[in-house]
Amino acid sequence: MILIKNGTLVRPECMKTEQKSIVIENGKIKEIGEGYEDADFEQVIDAKGMMVAPGLIDVHVHYRDPGFTYKEDVITGANAAKKGGFTTIITMANTKPAVDNVETLAYLLEKGKETGIHVIPAAAISKDLKGKELVKMEELKAHGAIGFTDDGMSLMDEKLVVEAMKEAKRLQVPLSFHEEDPYFIENSGVNKGAVSEKLGLGGASAIAEDILVARDGMLAFETGCTINIQHISSRHSVALVKLYKEMGASVFAEAAPHHFSLDETAVLEHGTLAKMNPPLRTKEDQQAIIEGLKDGTIDIIATDHAPHSKEEKEKPFTEAPSGIIGLETSLALGITNLVKKGHLTIEELIAKMTLNPAKLYRLDYGTLEPGKCADVVIFNPDEQWTVDSFVSKASNSPFLGATLTGKVHYTICKGDVVYQN
Repeated sequence: MILIKNGTLVRPECMKTEQKSIVIENGKIKEIGEGYEDADFEQVIDAKGMMVAPGLIDVHVHYRDPGFTYKEDVITGANAAKKGGFTTIITMANTKPAVDNVETLAYLLEKGKETGIHVIPAAAISKDLKGKELVKMEELKAHGAIGFTDDGMSLMDEKLVVEAMKEAKRLQVPLSFHEEDPYFIENSGVNKGAVSEKLGLGGASAIAEDILVARDGMLAFETGCTINIQHISSRHSVALVKLYKEMGASVFAEAAPHHFSLDETAVLEHGTLAKMNPPLRTKEDQQAIIEGLKDGTIDIIATDHAPHSKEEKEKPFTEAPSGIIGLETSLALGITNLVKKGHLTIEELIAKMTLNPAKLYRLDYGTLEPGKCADVVIFNPDEQWTVDSFVSKASNSPFLGATLTGKVHYTICKGDVVYQN
C-alpha cells in the first residue's frame, strides 16, 4: 500500500481542494481520509507544499510510431508524458501505415502495455487518411480504438463526414476533427496577417478553420454525433462552438497550451519552432481562447504533441514541418499563463486536463474517487523551473529556455510510481 500525505488534493469531480491523505492499494484508490500511521504502509509519499490531482489525460498526441520513430516512439513519448504528469494518452492515427487497420492498432496497443501508462490509440476516419473512403469503424472499435480522427488532414467530403458521424453515433464513440480548409492556406504554419506579410509568406487564414468548424458543428447537431474540435485557434471558431453548445449539439473543443500562451509574433522570435497547424494567431484570437476556457466553451486542454527532428525544423520556414512538442510543459504552461494570471482556478485547470477529456472518450479515469484507478500526479504549483531539456526524442519547442511555474514531482499510474523527480 501507498500513503500520500500532507498534500492538497485537487478533486475535479467535485471542484474543490482539501487537505487529506490518499491510500492506494492494488492499483486502486482505496480511500481518502486522515490520521494514518506511516508504519502501516509499504511506501509513504510526503506531499507537503504540493498538490495531488488525478493523472493528466491528453487526448491529442503524436507518437510517430510506426513509421517515423526517428522523431518519437511510443516508449520515448510515454516517458515525456510521465514527466509531464500524464497517465493517459490518446494517440493520433497519422502514422505510417496509418491506424486504419486492425494490425497497426494491435501493434500500438501491445507497445502501449510496455510503458506503464495508458496509451490508447484513436483510429483514422478515412482509409489511409485520404478522405475518400470510411474505415471499418465497428471492427476497429471492437479491437480497441477509442475514437476516430484524421488529425493532420481535414475531411473535405461532406458526404463522408455525415457517414462517419452517423456510424460514430451508432457506435457511441467521438470523432475529432482537424479543421483547416486547404483552399484558404497559401503557406501553412503562420497566420495570414501582419506577421506573414512581414515575412513575405501568404499564411493560413483563420477562415480556413472557421468554415469547417461551422460545417461540422452543424452536422453534429443534425446527426447527434459527439465531435471534438481539435486545437482551436480562431476567435470566430470559439464563438461558433459556443453557439453550437447553446443549440444543444454534442460539441467539445480543445485548446493547445501554445495557443493560449503565444500569439503570431512568436514566429518572429522563434521561427520554425513556432510553426504549427493551425498557426498561432492574433492577440485577439489568443484572448478569445482564454475567454473560451474561462466560460466553458473550450472543455479540454490538449498538447497536440508533435515531435520533429532538429534537422527538419532547421529547414527554411516553408519547408520545415509544422508542430511542436508539449507533454513536458503543458501543466506548467496552464499554471503559469492561466492560473497565476487569474483566468482559471486550479480546479478548473485540472478538470480541463483530466475529467473533461475522460468525458469525451467515456473513460473511467480523471478523478480521485475511491475505487477508481490510482492514476495520480503530484506537483508543486509554486515551484519555478527553466525548460532546459526534454526526455522526448525531440526538442522542437518555442518554450525551450522559458521559466515556468508548476513542477511535477511524482506521476503514479495504476498504483505504481512511474516518474519521480
